[in-house]
Amino acid sequence: MRLTTLAWLTAGALSLSLPAAGQNPTMQTTPDDPHLWLEDVEGKEALDWVRARNAVSEKQLAGDPGFDALRTSLLEVLDSDARIPYVGKMGDFYYNFWRDKQNPQGVWRRTTLAEYRKDAPKWEVLLDIDALGKAEGVNWVWGGADCLRPDYDRCLVSLSRGGADATVTREFDVSDKAFVEGGFSRPEAKGQMGWIDLDTVYVGTDFGPGSMTSSGYPRIAKEWKRGTPMAEANVVFEGQDEDISIGAYRDDTPGYERDWVYRGLTFYTNELYLRGQDGGLTKLDLPDGAQKSAFREWLSVELRQPWTTGGREHAAGSLLAIRLDDFLKGDRDFDVLFAPTANTSLASSSVTKDHVLLNVLEDVKNRIYVLTPGEGGWKREPLVGAPAFGTVGVSAVDADESNDYFMTVTDYLTPTSLLMGTVGQAPAPLKQLPAFFDASQHEINQHFATSKDGTKVPYFMVSRKDLQLDGDNPTLLYGYGGFEVSLTPGYSAGVGRAWLADGGVYVVANIRGGGEYGPRWHQAALKENRNKAYEDFAAVAEDLIARKVTRPARLGMQGGSNGGLLMGNMTVMYPQLFGAVVCQVPLLDMQRYHKLLAGASWMAEYGDPDKPEEWAFLRKYSPYHNVGQDVDYPPVLFTTSTRDDRVHPGHARKMMARMEAQGHDVTYYENIEGGHGGAANNAQSAYMSALAYTFLKQKLFKDN
Repeated sequence: MRLTTLAWLTAGALSLSLPAAGQNPTMQTTPDDPHLWLEDVEGKEALDWVRARNAVSEKQLAGDPGFDALRTSLLEVLDSDARIPYVGKMGDFYYNFWRDKQNPQGVWRRTTLAEYRKDAPKWEVLLDIDALGKAEGVNWVWGGADCLRPDYDRCLVSLSRGGADATVTREFDVSDKAFVEGGFSRPEAKGQMGWIDLDTVYVGTDFGPGSMTSSGYPRIAKEWKRGTPMAEANVVFEGQDEDISIGAYRDDTPGYERDWVYRGLTFYTNELYLRGQDGGLTKLDLPDGAQKSAFREWLSVELRQPWTTGGREHAAGSLLAIRLDDFLKGDRDFDVLFAPTANTSLASSSVTKDHVLLNVLEDVKNRIYVLTPGEGGWKREPLVGAPAFGTVGVSAVDADESNDYFMTVTDYLTPTSLLMGTVGQAPAPLKQLPAFFDASQHEINQHFATSKDGTKVPYFMVSRKDLQLDGDNPTLLYGYGGFEVSLTPGYSAGVGRAWLADGGVYVVANIRGGGEYGPRWHQAALKENRNKAYEDFAAVAEDLIARKVTRPARLGMQGGSNGGLLMGNMTVMYPQLFGAVVCQVPLLDMQRYHKLLAGASWMAEYGDPDKPEEWAFLRKYSPYHNVGQDVDYPPVLFTTSTRDDRVHPGHARKMMARMEAQGHDVTYYENIEGGHGGAANNAQSAYMSALAYTFLKQKLFKDN
C-alpha cells in the first residue's frame, strides 16, 4: 500500500557522498565553535583524534575480563545457521541475503519453496560479496537488488563501500551469475535506479553540480536508454533545491503497468504524478501530507492530517481507497479502510491478489484484519489463525498471483516464528528461531507512566518473575521517539544474552514522537513541542524509580540516531535520573545538523535553525549547546561510524570533545566502517554491541 519502491527516502537514507579528506564546504560557518574541525570526516587530524580515543576506549572496555566472552556470545548468535533466512519471492524462486562466519560480507542466494520448507535448504549462490570485495579491493556491503519481470533474470544490484548510504548500481545477469559487461552502471552516489524494460531504466543520482537537493538527495529523475551516456538521458522531472528528493519508478503489476514520479517536498509532504505514454505528468489532487500509493485498480491514501473530501471529513491516521480510474475522472467518494480510535493506529498494510491485510496497533499490540472489496463495499474480518498475543507482522508473498502471505510472530522472550498462509486458512509454521537464551524465568509487563502534561505513556518491561522491588535492579531504558517510528516487542538474543541473563531489567518506552498511536502521537512532539518526548522518557524513568524497580545509580539508557538526540537531551536535562548513557550515531548539534549530510531533510521534524524564531526552540534541545561544566552528568559512551553518511559523525565527535574538555566522564568509540547502522558485518556488530553492554555493566552493576 505504501511506496515501498521509495523506502530509501522515508528511511532518510539519501545524502551527499562523504567529503574528501581535508574538505568540508560548510566549515567556514559558526567560527565560534572550537571543535568545528572534527566535522572533517576523513581529515588526518580528525582521524588521529578518533584513533586516540578509540585506543582509550578499547583499553577500558575491550580490556574488561568479560568482554571477549560477551563478544563471542553475541557473534555466535549473529553467525548462527539457526537464524531464520527471510526470503522474497520473484518468479519461481525465493531470494535471500545471508551473512555468517564463512561469509562475513554475505551471499545473495535463492532456492525453491519446496527446498525452503526443509530444515536445511539447498541454496543456489548468485553473488558472493566477500569474493567480489576481495577481487576488487573494496569492502563492499550489500544494498539490495531490483530484478526485471517476468523472468527476473536481469537485476540492478546496489553495493556500498563500508556500509555507507551512498551506493553504486550495476546490472547483473542471474543466469550467468555475473555483472553484465557494458550494462547499466551508476557511479557511487546517493541515488537509485529501477527498470522500465530491458533496455530502459529510471535513474536519480548525482549527475553533476546542481543535480542534488540541499538535503543531498537526487533533484532530477531521468529515463536512460541502454547504450547511451547517462548524462544524456531524458529528463523526466526536475525538482527544486529545497525539495527533499525526486524519483521515478514503474509499477509493473501485470495488467496495471503504470509510471510514476514522486516529489518529496519535506520529510512528511510529497506530490505524486502519473506519467503518461507521451511523457506528460498528471499530478494527483491529494493532500501533500498524505502517503499515496496505487495497487492494481486502487488508489490508497494514508492521511497525516484531517481531510475533508467527497462531503466527508476523515481523521488523521485514516487509510482511504478509491478506484484510480474513478478518481482521475473526478470521483472523491473514498472508502474508509481504517479509521483510528483513541488507542489504535495503523501499523502497516499489505496487498494480496484479492485482499488488503491491515496490521493495527491497539495499545502497541498487533491485530490483523482482512479487507475484501465487493459490491457492497469492503468486508472486514480478522485474519484466520492470527495470534492474540505477541508482535505480529504480515506481508504478501506474491501480490500479483496469489493470496498467500508470510507472518512473523515474536515478543521480547519468544523466539521469532515465520509462518506461511493463505487468506481464509490458518497459517502453517515455516521456520522457528531457536531460544538463544533461557527466558523461562522472565516475564513481560506493560505499564503506563504519566507525563508532565498528564499524557499516559506506555512502556514495556522485561524482568525476572521473582524481581525484588527494592530499587536495586540494574535497568536499561531504551527509546527513540521520532519520525513516527513505533517500538514494538521483538526477540533480541543480544539483549537476552548480554543483559537479561545477568539479572538486568530491560525497558522500552513508547514516547511521543513515535507512531504507536498514529500521526497524533508523532505530531505531538514535533519542532517546538520536542520537549514532550523528553518529558515522556523522564516520566518512564521516574515511574521505574517510584515503583522501586531501580534507582538512578542503577538506571541506564540507550538510543541511536534520533534516539541518540534523545540520549543527549536526557543527559543534559535530567542527569539526576540516570547512572549511565549509551549514545549511538547521534544528532547533537542542532544548530548545524541541517548543514551536515542528510540533515536538511529532517527540518520538518525538528525545525530550521537558520530562522531565529525556530532556533529559539531548537537551542533548548540542542545538547551540544546546553552541556555545562558545573553539572554532575552520568557517564556517557558515544559511538558512531566514520562511514555514516546519514548522521554526520561530527555530532558525536564534537560532543565528546566538549564534554571531555569540561572534565566529564565520557568515553568514545568510532567504527571506521559501518554506515548509519554502525557496523558493516556481523563481527563489527558484535564488537560494537559488546562495547555498549560492557560499558553499561561497568557502570550499573558495580557496587554504588
